[in-house]
Amino acid sequence: MNNLFSSVFDTATTVTSTTDAGNFFLCIAVALVLGLVIAAACGYNSGVSKSFKMTLAMLPAIVAVVIMMVNGNVGAGVAVAGAFSLVRFRSVPGSAKDIAAIFLTMAIGLILGMGYIGYAAIFTVIMCVVFVVLNNSGFGTEQANEVDKNLRITIPEDLNYTDAFDDLFEKYTVKSELVNVKTTNMGSLFKLNYHLTLKNKSLEKEFIDALRVRNGNLEITMARKEAANDEL
Repeated sequence: MNNLFSSVFDTATTVTSTTDAGNFFLCIAVALVLGLVIAAACGYNSGVSKSFKMTLAMLPAIVAVVIMMVNGNVGAGVAVAGAFSLVRFRSVPGSAKDIAAIFLTMAIGLILGMGYIGYAAIFTVIMCVVFVVLNNSGFGTEQANEVDKNLRITIPEDLNYTDAFDDLFEKYTVKSELVNVKTTNMGSLFKLNYHLTLKNKSLEKEFIDALRVRNGNLEITMARKEAANDEL
């Protein structure tokens, strides 16, 4: 049991400058297995892409190989750290959760690269359990209130939108904010997007009817305000 949590590259005197082939393949095999476990945990009920799962599965082995190849060489280790700092993903930006998964796989690779197989396995199991539980428990999820709405309304160009609905907002809403203005139909119409909180949800239809009178019965959309996702 003591050997389980000691580096397989350690000798009785000092760290060797070469890597034993058997230990090398053992660490790579364990890294691939743990990478698959992490990929399965991060992909469970998350809808991540196939390419991202493949990255999580292979990254521990890649990092472990790099660390094993610079074992005992401080200068090479610093160079490798600098190379990692230049790596960036050439796809669309990921979420904070994706970044955490990438750092987890790199940490597992670093542990295995140092030869601590037991610690890597235990750390992987703990973090995967935590990841699955938090991901499926709704932890940190901000639920949008039923009275928080997104209002999209179209008005003619001759209607001054800056104060056209102030009296209606004061009557039917607790707060309102104009977040977007867009011209359409060759500039003859304006499309306004508001974030607002209704005073009384039961008066929503009455509020929309009052807006229709004001905007000449043009298009109006009232939707539930979406909670912000994938923000750091």
